[in-house]
Amino acid sequence: MKRVEVELSKKEIRLSELEMRKWNTGRKHYEEQQSKLQLDLLRLQHAARRTNRRIMVVLEGWDAAGKGGVIRRLTEKLDPRALRVWPIGAPEKTSQARHYLLRFWEKLPDPGTIAIFDRSWYGRVLVERVEGFAQKPEWKRAYDEINEFEHLLISDGIQIIKVFLHIDKDEQLKRFAERLNNPYKHWKIGPDDLRNRERWDEYVEAIEDMFDKTNTKAAPWEVIGANDKHLARITVLKLLRDAMDEKLDPLTRYHSEEFRKEAFHKLGLGDPPPFDPSATNDD
Repeated sequence: MKRVEVELSKKEIRLSELEMRKWNTGRKHYEEQQSKLQLDLLRLQHAARRTNRRIMVVLEGWDAAGKGGVIRRLTEKLDPRALRVWPIGAPEKTSQARHYLLRFWEKLPDPGTIAIFDRSWYGRVLVERVEGFAQKPEWKRAYDEINEFEHLLISDGIQIIKVFLHIDKDEQLKRFAERLNNPYKHWKIGPDDLRNRERWDEYVEAIEDMFDKTNTKAAPWEVIGANDKHLARITVLKLLRDAMDEKLDPLTRYHSEEFRKEAFHKLGLGDPPPFDPSATNDD
């Protein structure tokens, strides 16, 4: 079988060169921006649902990088009927007996829905590589397998948005200590997190190899400095909003004016007014 040729991005991504900016305009502005972006996403989700678009969001990052907090803000105002969040952990024994990509084929989004992956198939070239769960020939060939997998999905009309949240080692230490001292976050840290931290440099090498070999033009990596949680959340919300908006035909964003006019007349309401700019999503 001929290998699928994918075009890699020429952009080199190095974690040590990533700018770690801070949110410096205050809590109120952050909350206003977050709410606006969440409502933008909701409107885009409705449009995607009407047009049967399929969207996959892949979230990778260091332990304690804030993936859970980002997912919470991404999903907070979305319609749960057209949304699925997949937390990806170690494969079950039945999955271990099959090709590692099979369990992800089984989680593809239905038409009109968004699937968010909290970790993903990239575990093969990250934790499985570093911890020795995959042998070198297995993880080395996985780069091509992953590129071909994503190529097939994109060719079938699925939009893939890949995000990596990066924090530095000092910030991770701070967040680990916070989790150990907080009874509501205590469950978020375990022996695996401590072991992974001891192999930080090996993970950096694996992460940067992943960028080099899977940062394709069709499915590029977006790497976000996440030392500041507020800035990271706003950045991901904007990224997803812009990526969904770019692929959306403006004519499908709302019901057509023809439909609105017909509906208003059938309901005996006369001609439709412009959309209400003060409208909210509250029931």
